[in-house]
Amino acid sequence: MKLHHTRFDPIHARLVLVGLSLALMALLPAGCSSGTESSEPVVEVEPLPDEGPMDNGRNYFIENVSGIALVQLYADGFEQLPLQQKLLAYYLYKAAAAGRDITYDQNHRWSLVLRQLLDGVVSHPLGLAPETEQRITEYTKLLWLNNGPYFERNKTKIPAPFSRDELAVALGTARANGADFSTLGQPLEDILMQLDPLLFDPLFEPQVTNKNPAAGGDILRDSAGNYYAGVTMKDLDGFKEAFPLNSRLVKECPRKGPCRLVEQVYRTGVKDERGKKWKVEPGLYATQLEAVVGYLEKASEYASPGQAKHIDHLVRFFRTGDPAEFDQASIAWLSEDPDVDFILGFIESYKDPRSQKAEYEGLVYFRDPDLTRIMRGIAESARYFEQRVPWDERYRNLDIRVPVASAINVLMGVGGAGPSIPAGINLPNAQWIREKHGSRSVLLSNVMSAARAAVSDKALEEFALPEELAATKRYRRAVGNAMVALHEIVGHGSGRASPKLQEDPSFYLKEYYSTLEEARAELVALHHVFDPRLVEIGALPGPEAAVVALSDYIRGDVVQLRRVKKGNRFEDDHMRASHLIVQYILRNSQAVEIRKIQDRTFFALKDMEQARSAVASLLAEVMRIKAEGDFEAGRKLVETYGIEFDPVLRDEVVARAERAGVPDFVAFHVPSVRLVAGADGKPADVVVDYSRDFVTQMLEWDIMGPQ
Repeated sequence: MKLHHTRFDPIHARLVLVGLSLALMALLPAGCSSGTESSEPVVEVEPLPDEGPMDNGRNYFIENVSGIALVQLYADGFEQLPLQQKLLAYYLYKAAAAGRDITYDQNHRWSLVLRQLLDGVVSHPLGLAPETEQRITEYTKLLWLNNGPYFERNKTKIPAPFSRDELAVALGTARANGADFSTLGQPLEDILMQLDPLLFDPLFEPQVTNKNPAAGGDILRDSAGNYYAGVTMKDLDGFKEAFPLNSRLVKECPRKGPCRLVEQVYRTGVKDERGKKWKVEPGLYATQLEAVVGYLEKASEYASPGQAKHIDHLVRFFRTGDPAEFDQASIAWLSEDPDVDFILGFIESYKDPRSQKAEYEGLVYFRDPDLTRIMRGIAESARYFEQRVPWDERYRNLDIRVPVASAINVLMGVGGAGPSIPAGINLPNAQWIREKHGSRSVLLSNVMSAARAAVSDKALEEFALPEELAATKRYRRAVGNAMVALHEIVGHGSGRASPKLQEDPSFYLKEYYSTLEEARAELVALHHVFDPRLVEIGALPGPEAAVVALSDYIRGDVVQLRRVKKGNRFEDDHMRASHLIVQYILRNSQAVEIRKIQDRTFFALKDMEQARSAVASLLAEVMRIKAEGDFEAGRKLVETYGIEFDPVLRDEVVARAERAGVPDFVAFHVPSVRLVAGADGKPADVVVDYSRDFVTQMLEWDIMGPQ
């Protein structure tokens, strides 16, 4: 599967992105449970305490950057790790960050040039008008928070808050103050002309990913991402990629001869035994990937034998680009569950309109033992839950391997995994590996805690009905953890594809696959959250918590409207998945009442059983679509329920959220790490450092790489 981005609106068993929705991560609604009784033993664990103080006296919230809440991430417990594990984490941190520029380049072909210009202004502002400095700094922060000039979740272009003249004056001032732009290789005037439409023409490349262009459009031509150059969908007829995840596809048309498609592979290259000739030619970002490999090889010295095997396959993947090496790395990763671990590579394909090519990302983390108990209780019940799914028995995976599941504290995340860090992860994405070798799920404990602490009760108090507040506040922590765990462990890890499929289901479902898979994992969580097994194993404190989960999820469809300020369409797969589910319930049952109270709209759960029945019905169909690779049925479902919304309701929600101080998304400022040498010059400790402010840290990373 994919890294689940369950951002703030729980969604996505691949990589659960942290957003800021209503009950903050505690969303993911519930569904009905069914099936025969199981003789499997119940693994009982002690439940976590009810919601306590949110901030522990700390300052989590840093600032609001144009609707994005920037939150400090704390890596509590790192200081207690043994030195060997600290050193492992240190070099993994450096390895992940060394490839960060790849993500920027994937998000737009001019991202890195734009970032260098803005870095020069922000780091050399002396004499610049304060208003101009403030506007350019604000835009630069948005560029950092989104790894490029497009909003991470909305997929729309970030509007420049400054004018052409202001930017030109600012760059001249920065150059006079010592900023060096000579490495760009062109006069500043030429660069500004090139960047002008990206910054100042709202009609120029308005979306980084456009999976549903207007009539006559093309999903590749109409998407601004840098996964393709000169390629249309028609060009791909009959073409099979050798490097589907880790390449850029370019159409080359020589003066003589026909045009051809070329895969430009991300790799370092491999020389022969004498180190003179290339056995495998270097590819895209070879220099950066060489640094990644160097830090991985250093980290391997402190890894266990099993983890070192994972690292070795990953090193070979980065050197050769061979997808088979990445598969072997994924299989090796599944066989281990170390206290310090990482996810690194070309993982998620949300940004690719075709859902094939993956974004670079890196995440480094260590285990949270308390929440891990809950995760493992759910993982050991995976077969129990698979017996109770509402889909056809042909698609049940009753030979499911017990998934590896744990709760973790994140030390750092970059690229597709940061600064917008996932709340939960389930990997690997390849269906055949999941069916044969299983999957691993992690719940990102400190990410969820920091988001809750920073956002506090603002969204809940604005969008929940008064009678819902007490129960939601009491159970949201348990509900959030359970829903993310169900989404990742049971959701993405469940089901079986039809044996008639010769390729992964994503190959057949194309641009609709990611939305459908996110919806499927969400529906699995909603379906199972009412199962008494969750109370028995301590994942939920009582059956009333499941009602909170379902109510929150339905309400979340209203709350997420604050994130799309213009138009009437969702572009993000996670938001589409959530909208699809709630709209299906609304249109196919009488489960939800839409109330108006003093010009404020509320979605209220009126009939729990009808809602659960609708969830079960939709889940059965989404699983069938995935298992059979039914493109037309998937397209119809997504386009009917998942894309368009009411702009009048959106305008109301945006105004309410702004008055209540509810941000659109959450992003994280990760700590730095410092290597401390002993008297003998050898590493004596690794220290987590919170002293660098966000701007200073980003400038350092841009110029020198993470320190």
